[in-house]
Amino acid sequence: MAACSRRAAMAKKQIDVYREWLGITETARPLNYYQLLKLKLFEDDPAKIRAAYRQLNAHVRRYATGEYGPESQALLNELTKAMLCLTDAQRKREYDITLGRKEEGEFRRRSFEEVLLANKVLTPEQLNKARSFSMTVGLDIRDAVLQQRLATPEVVMQCYAEAVGLPYVDLGEMTLDEALIRRVPATIARPHSCIPLLIDDNQLLVASPNPLAPEVEDQLRLRFGIPVRSVLCTPRAVNELIAKYYSREALAEAAYEAAAAAAAAKRASATPKPASKATPATEAKPELPAATKPEPKPEAAPTIVPAESQAAKNPPWVIAGIVVMSLVILYLAYKMLFG
Repeated sequence: MAACSRRAAMAKKQIDVYREWLGITETARPLNYYQLLKLKLFEDDPAKIRAAYRQLNAHVRRYATGEYGPESQALLNELTKAMLCLTDAQRKREYDITLGRKEEGEFRRRSFEEVLLANKVLTPEQLNKARSFSMTVGLDIRDAVLQQRLATPEVVMQCYAEAVGLPYVDLGEMTLDEALIRRVPATIARPHSCIPLLIDDNQLLVASPNPLAPEVEDQLRLRFGIPVRSVLCTPRAVNELIAKYYSREALAEAAYEAAAAAAAAKRASATPKPASKATPATEAKPELPAATKPEPKPEAAPTIVPAESQAAKNPPWVIAGIVVMSLVILYLAYKMLFG
């Protein structure tokens, strides 16, 4: 079987995914983010950047289920990092300087209302309606537009992201790192509607419908030991992921798996006792896992074992070990649920 796997790996054709999948003829590597997304150098329009990303993302996903699945996922990650950088005003400015772009004076970012009108998302009449509603009920203008359904949440959040200078991401296009998610407790994720995406350029990117509050950034920075940047998304998208990864069932399952892994590691590190010589007929068989252990056959007349015999079979050190393992499992479950 191993020989077949090696032959299959050797037979797999090595390809240049940039040239064969993306049609990029530039041979110098690594590509910069503009080359990767097939954009003109220093493109500043976030809508064009996101459109180029969506087109390439959809194309590369076609290869995700074939023999080049790992290459497809690696390229999808590269495309995502490029898009998130070039639609983040601060990170883009710093990145452009590394490519030789000169500072062109103070850049004035458009307000959310200006972006809505400039992108023809709302008419002036619709915007006035949203303003009146926001003043009446005491909502932010963005939330007023969302509640009145004057545009789709995706379009509204993209305009808002452009206005505040942060990237926007469609979480449905992302492959999340579950190891990162497990490092953020439900006590942070649920109240602040946030979920970690990935680590890029030694920064933790966290998706949320709103820019993260400074105290939340501080908590995450202390947990991960690196700076934190916000990435905007729709409220519904992040709430669906929080329900998926932070349900009680998911947390309990993760706690059980962690406890099982800890118990297995402890057994593996324990020094085995010297085994006495035994014939093949009398050698002890390895105990089956609980899920696969066969049901015991019913006996005609069950034997009543005296309490003294039961105590002999379960000496105090065995009982103490069971108690300790139970406490470990409870502790891990508590940490997963409450951080």
